[in-house]
Amino acid sequence: MIRRVIVSLCIIFSITLGVATVLIEKDWVDFAALDIYTIAQPSVVLDDEGAIIAKFELDKRAPVAFDKLPNNLIQAFVAAEDHSFFTHSGISGRGIVRSAIVNIMHGKVKQGASTITQQIARLMFLSYERTWFRKIQEVFIAVQLERQLSKEQILEIYLNNIYFGRGIYGVEAACRRLWSKPLKDLTLPEAATLAGVAASARLYSPLNAPGGATKRRNLILNSMHKLNFITREEQAAATATKMVINDFAPGNPIRMYTQEWIRQWAEQTFGKDVLYQKGLKIKTTIHTPTQEHAEQAFSDVVHKLRVKLGDKLNGGLMALEPDTGQIKAMIGGYDFKQSQWNRATQTHRQIGSTFKPILYALAMRAGIDMNSVFIDEPIEMQMPNGNIWRPVNWYNRFDGPMTLARAITTSVNTITVKLFLKISGAYVAPWSRQFGITRHLTEYPSAALGTAQATVEENAAAFNVFANNGVYVKPYLIEWVKDEQGNKIFEATPTSKRILDARLCSRMVNLLELRMLAAQRQHGKDWLSCESIGKTGSTNGVATTWFVGATPALTTALYIGCDDNTPMGSNLLASRTAFPIWHNFYKKLPTTRKHFYKDPSLQEYNINWITGQPATSKHEPDVITLLR
Repeated sequence: MIRRVIVSLCIIFSITLGVATVLIEKDWVDFAALDIYTIAQPSVVLDDEGAIIAKFELDKRAPVAFDKLPNNLIQAFVAAEDHSFFTHSGISGRGIVRSAIVNIMHGKVKQGASTITQQIARLMFLSYERTWFRKIQEVFIAVQLERQLSKEQILEIYLNNIYFGRGIYGVEAACRRLWSKPLKDLTLPEAATLAGVAASARLYSPLNAPGGATKRRNLILNSMHKLNFITREEQAAATATKMVINDFAPGNPIRMYTQEWIRQWAEQTFGKDVLYQKGLKIKTTIHTPTQEHAEQAFSDVVHKLRVKLGDKLNGGLMALEPDTGQIKAMIGGYDFKQSQWNRATQTHRQIGSTFKPILYALAMRAGIDMNSVFIDEPIEMQMPNGNIWRPVNWYNRFDGPMTLARAITTSVNTITVKLFLKISGAYVAPWSRQFGITRHLTEYPSAALGTAQATVEENAAAFNVFANNGVYVKPYLIEWVKDEQGNKIFEATPTSKRILDARLCSRMVNLLELRMLAAQRQHGKDWLSCESIGKTGSTNGVATTWFVGATPALTTALYIGCDDNTPMGSNLLASRTAFPIWHNFYKKLPTTRKHFYKDPSLQEYNINWITGQPATSKHEPDVITLLR
């Protein structure tokens, strides 16, 4: 039996060896392709009126000959990617065995074992698809490369074609883009930085992730020391060097956040080769004048706040067309050159009192009138962990009886918690999900005060329900994409759903107008010439301040806060941080629509907003007008 197994294994091995020999001799690729240069067509980004607002084009310089490549760069890439590059025959047996075990355990190609030669095979001749067949092709092409080219030629091809993100190909282009100097002047830490990008431009390029690039660089420096390429002193000095990018990226430091979002989306959807070489036309929903007004208002206020609080202060903004969900302006931060993190789409922050309209809409849907009187008073309750929770108001006092209309207008926390308990917290989470608020929703009473987390995009979409007559629409930025022949290869498919009926939404709009009417009285002639609704919000310790607001033509959400989530200071409420940005932004916008939809079956009635009692005239003290 054992002999039969041994014989069978020998036969299988002989067949495999024979097949491998034939495959190695087979011409898998035409190596003349390495010398072919194709003219790339840049892709253009259009605003909603068809004007070009950005281009994505290749940054690829003349190739650098091997004898002109800095030695520290060669050593850095060998240390990072392929320790035995100068001794192997194109593949690493140890690496193949290791990755094969991992891949068999996962039932698919999970881990690669690519040498630099294999990476050229994939880069120049194959796709990045993770399949067994592609991996086999890669191995045989690598062997052929090693048979027909010298190690120096292989490394030269590799370093002149590696992708560094943002359309940058080759080490010469990367060096000039990152440090504004030729490759011959490259320093040791810079060489290790470039070598680090080989694993992933998205994760390790200093253009995309300076923190990740620094960590990766330091690992490579350590590897270079272990391989005796550099001394311990050289490693220590290079590791201590701060990551500095001289020529980071051309373009408006705020607008670049939007451009980068589009670039990442297009690369993921169509691939970087198509984006940078195939002449796509990408039509966005961005309205350039609206974007510019948003940037100016945001920059002015944040600059003043940064003078007081330092560079950690930042924020994000998104403005939507209410009925379509088209994103007309997006701000991911104050300065793209300092940080590429998009605070409009990536940062999740507690939304504070901007959550209250969602809760009050649920209460109204449950039949609770806004003229109902609750008492603003000290309350306490035991939490599941045994702690006693005592909610307080932002103004540190209790004002006694008042209507729900006054409670939401002046953002009274204690009454909001009582309302949460009255309608039962079990209903709040599923209700909030309909508005797109899905993270950290609990049935604890603290949820009433906005402990749920959301991005600026999610909060804008949630509040837009009130501006859009009760209909939720999912925001989107890309309208369509056409190829170089003018064929549409992508078109947006907007999604929407009704959450509030027209009567209920009209009553909520009426309620949310109350705070804005007070702001109008405060600003006098310096106010908007159309109706507006809005809500401020802040979190514990004033780590984050929000404003969500809308006119009939535009809905906007924005937050201000330190990137490390530390408190800004008790006196820096939303009325002094987020709201001025919104107000200054909207003052610049043309008034295209003046009135929100109000269901004609509703009637106005006047009440005293403290006692809830009917009032005969809207001009009496403490009188407001509601709809029913």
